[in-house]
Amino acid sequence: MIFINMYYSLNDYFKNKYKQKVGKLSLDGGFTCPNRDGTLSSRGCIFCSEKGSGDFTKGNLNLKDQIKFQKEINRKKWDNKKFIGYFQNFTNTYEGVAYLKKLYYEVLEDDEIIGLSIATRADCLSDEVLDLIENLSKNYEIWLEIGMQTINEDTIKYINRGYSHKYLDEKLAELRKRNIKFLLHVIFGLPGESKEEILKSIDYVSSSGAFGIKIHSLYIQSDSRLYKEYLDGKIKLMTKDEYTDLISQALMILNKNIVVHRITGDGDKSKLIAPLWAADKLSVIGEINKKLKLLKEK
Repeated sequence: MIFINMYYSLNDYFKNKYKQKVGKLSLDGGFTCPNRDGTLSSRGCIFCSEKGSGDFTKGNLNLKDQIKFQKEINRKKWDNKKFIGYFQNFTNTYEGVAYLKKLYYEVLEDDEIIGLSIATRADCLSDEVLDLIENLSKNYEIWLEIGMQTINEDTIKYINRGYSHKYLDEKLAELRKRNIKFLLHVIFGLPGESKEEILKSIDYVSSSGAFGIKIHSLYIQSDSRLYKEYLDGKIKLMTKDEYTDLISQALMILNKNIVVHRITGDGDKSKLIAPLWAADKLSVIGEINKKLKLLKEK
């Protein structure tokens, strides 16, 4: 296994498996969420933006035009020949299986697209949906992205996730039985969580059978419910130094077979309120790599 980075990055994974860089196309499938449409809640998770964390998609275009647009953006940076279709906004399994099958295959018909990354919730994975995902996985690179954020039950209630950690744990067991790849999202700096509690979430990911992980610090966007709490002085955000220290420690203890898809947030800069250091992604990554190197040399 070749590591280009200080940890097993998604770029490393693609280079090892496909011998080339693979681009990611952010797509809007027109979904909503049970935490938005009144089924569980109409408020959503406390940190979620109005676009359901899909701030870089083009939902005003049809799917084929979205793919064309995203490829053009991608190729301004890299000469990619292969791509993953990333259904990003809201909950991308929250529909009937017939609709999902039509939507997923419309993307996979493109010869340059080798698979799908599907952002979803653990409570929106019925047996019928998992049958579809399992079958797709036989011929394509498929993984589910699940917004775990934390294993702390008090924090889960506070962020209004809508289902317990016990429920998530049971659902992940089903995914493992079916050999369905999944990655877990973790947020560092959620109110009330200590460093030790955050690292417990990393320990859980390490032993969960996860294919991958995405990590970012808590940040405030002007179109999230968290913004009002921030204005009221209820939210204390991590400094850049605190975040880079903690994520370096987390990467040191993370299972080395887990693919690290993200180590810092990439929100909409026009809506970012705080912390402003989160907007300088390259600087944050550079600082993490420096600290990782120092930890590995000890």
